[in-house]
Amino acid sequence: MLNRLAYRFHQSLERLFPEQRLFLKSDTETRFIRLRPTTQIIALVGGTLGLAWTIVATALIMMDSIGAGSAREQSVRQQALYEERLNLLSADRDLRAEEAVRAQERFNVALTQVSDMQERLLASEDRRRELETGIDAIQDTLRRTISERDEARAEADRVTLALNTQSGGVTEMGRAKDTVATLQFLTGALGEAAEERNAELAEAEIAREETRLVADEKKALEMRNDAIFAKLEEALTISVEPLDNMFREAGMSPEDLLDAVRDGYSGQGGPLTPISFSSSGGALTPDEQRANAILTGLDRMNMYRIAAFKLPFAMPLKDSFRWTSGFGYRRDPKGYGTRMHEGTDMAGAYGTPVYATADGTITHAGWDSGYGRLVKIQHDFGVETRYAHLSQVRVEVGQRVSRGDRIGDMGNSGRSTGTHLHYEVRLGGTAVNPMTFIKAAKNVF
Repeated sequence: MLNRLAYRFHQSLERLFPEQRLFLKSDTETRFIRLRPTTQIIALVGGTLGLAWTIVATALIMMDSIGAGSAREQSVRQQALYEERLNLLSADRDLRAEEAVRAQERFNVALTQVSDMQERLLASEDRRRELETGIDAIQDTLRRTISERDEARAEADRVTLALNTQSGGVTEMGRAKDTVATLQFLTGALGEAAEERNAELAEAEIAREETRLVADEKKALEMRNDAIFAKLEEALTISVEPLDNMFREAGMSPEDLLDAVRDGYSGQGGPLTPISFSSSGGALTPDEQRANAILTGLDRMNMYRIAAFKLPFAMPLKDSFRWTSGFGYRRDPKGYGTRMHEGTDMAGAYGTPVYATADGTITHAGWDSGYGRLVKIQHDFGVETRYAHLSQVRVEVGQRVSRGDRIGDMGNSGRSTGTHLHYEVRLGGTAVNPMTFIKAAKNVF
């Protein structure tokens, strides 16, 4: 039964692939090669598979080439958009800083005007008190004069009565003359006292009007100051909050960072100093307290600016590149399991310039085992950056560099499978994801 089935299968193959003979003739003899149906089928299947593999491989190579070109173009566009956004944000930040400076100048002028008005108001109050004291003195004098007049009138009556008793009718004429003279004297004195009182009252009314005008001017100035303070507080909130978030996203405590900046501050002029006394010599007024809060915010923003230039909030490459490997565990290419990749890889053209991402000091510039040609930069606050697999090192140990200085060229040295830059960021000796710094800076700058 099996032989019959095999025979029928062989007959079917013979019809589809009849046996072929390939004759090979030489000078002395003729030979032939028999191509059985199974041999023809195996050759056909092998050729078909080879052709299919060739087509698939060619398609994959073409797709990879097209994808690499699109990735480079996209990287160039993203770089251009990033630089444009950085320029816009820098211009906006400078404008906010100029507005803050101008507002502070206006605030100082306003404080000077308020101080002058307070002095004028105090002088007016003193003058009003003097006028009130003068009026009281005039009233006392008038009452005393009236009392003395009554006493003099009683004494005159007593004397007149005595004279009448002694000399009869002749004294009546003298008493009348004395009475007239006394009344004239008292009338003149009362008129002068009334005129002085009216003059003092007029001066007091003028002083009250001046006091009211000064109070109105002070109120208007306080309203203008309140509007200025509101704008300054809004600008500070808009400027400082993104900086707080940037340092927190980078895994750093903003308060500890600012304390460290203040402890090591050596810039010209020093931090902004808050107002420590009132212009009137007493406790701080509400406006002075708000001014202190604004000055504190400006000082915080200034400290953030200093810290930002001392930390790696920038890209080590300015030319086009593509991301090839991120931070974290990955499979070892030589089959030794998984290992920690303590940085991020950026692939580009051989010799692409590599730049420092923050101000710092070069602590290593040369060969280092698997890193190849390596540059290490020590920054402030215990931060270190590393740039590995370079083709050329352009700095020396101990050299001070600034953000944007060229420190080397991209290469393929050390343990590397292709031209790329291996970029690391370390906090206190521990490797952290560099993308936290790059993304945090991109969201602010």
